[in-house]
Amino acid sequence: MPSCDRATPSSPSARGRAATRPAEADPAARPSETSPNVRLSRLATLFFAVAAGIAVSNVYFAQPLLVSIGQDFGLGAGVLGLVVTATQVGYGLGLFLLVPLGDMVNRRRLIVAQFGLMALALLATAVAPNALVLLAGMAAVGLLAVVTQALVAFAAALAGPARRGRVVGTVTSGVVIGILSARAVSGALADLAGWRAVYFASAALAMVIGLAAHRVLPRGGPVDSSVGTPMPYRRLLGSTVELLRRERTFRVRGMLALLTFGAFSTLWSCLALPLSAPPLSLSHTAIGAFGLIGVAGAVAAVPAGRLNDRGFARWTTGGALILLTLSWLPIALAGQSLWALAGGVVLLDLAVQTVHVTNQSLVLELAPDAGSRLIGGYMIFYSVGSGAGAIASTAAYALAGWTAVCGLGAALSLLALLLWARTQRVSLG
Repeated sequence: MPSCDRATPSSPSARGRAATRPAEADPAARPSETSPNVRLSRLATLFFAVAAGIAVSNVYFAQPLLVSIGQDFGLGAGVLGLVVTATQVGYGLGLFLLVPLGDMVNRRRLIVAQFGLMALALLATAVAPNALVLLAGMAAVGLLAVVTQALVAFAAALAGPARRGRVVGTVTSGVVIGILSARAVSGALADLAGWRAVYFASAALAMVIGLAAHRVLPRGGPVDSSVGTPMPYRRLLGSTVELLRRERTFRVRGMLALLTFGAFSTLWSCLALPLSAPPLSLSHTAIGAFGLIGVAGAVAAVPAGRLNDRGFARWTTGGALILLTLSWLPIALAGQSLWALAGGVVLLDLAVQTVHVTNQSLVLELAPDAGSRLIGGYMIFYSVGSGAGAIASTAAYALAGWTAVCGLGAALSLLALLLWARTQRVSLG
């Protein structure tokens, strides 16, 4: 029997499923979102990647700044994870409440509006007078940063089935670079002008990208309000839950996202604490530079998308999860060797992004007309894992140091590997 990750295209069940899925996924389904008048060029794909990377970077700016933020607001090490968790909570809410709107309203207008509102949220964070306002600002930034997923869904719809994996891989490369370079940029800016300068600068950049999106993004294609009958918002949200209930691949890939990004967040939400403490006592810039090391993982995104297009999603996922589990061995040696830490970071980021691209490509194949809802629902798992990893890792560090953090990350990675192995055994009979 084939893997649960992908139905065999030539099988009768796959043909029947393909024929009925759009009606099942959305009773008020519109025609295909890929308009013959809109073609996704390489330059347009590059803009999607850059815009998505800039948007998602706002979720991760705080990680190398936690020590400075804690000192500014009197927060102890054990609760610093709340700063990251607040952003992830907002992100999770946005995934459920905002991302599905891409299947209901014009995506270009939605994307432009979200960038404008995100600029305001970043300004509020930059001027926060106390910890409560800071956490509210971080949550708002996370809520609006889900424009990243609107960009992914828009690009995937414009690409069409034949190029979907490759385009998703390219845009995800931009997302990965945004996530990892965010730490280096925020660390360097914080050393020069303080942590608040990071959010002032990002607010200005978000406004620029919003204006550029207004001019660059295709005006045709998804979603034209004159086509079909829009699904009511409440029903739109309910259909996301229905997709999750009906599609086993959606559930499995969501759980893999939760565990792998839990491991990812375990590392990155806590790394600043041991690196800034004696005997290392690294600066914000040096700590952020470890994010640049992890950019090497972005090279995995496009090849992973191509492997998915060729039908190798199952084994790509398994190999990446093995690498993810093993990466914690050199990461655990951070106190003895920064070179070992750097090697482990590269392995971890490469593995996580390979799984992430494969997950998204497979989930988007389930119901192309519900792309925004599928991406939004999938990324809720990502957000839950990231938020839980952030608060658990800083608490583990406060209790038992870096060894406990690495044990937590390795356990999450191993659970993901065991889940993958279990699903393959079920699929193969």
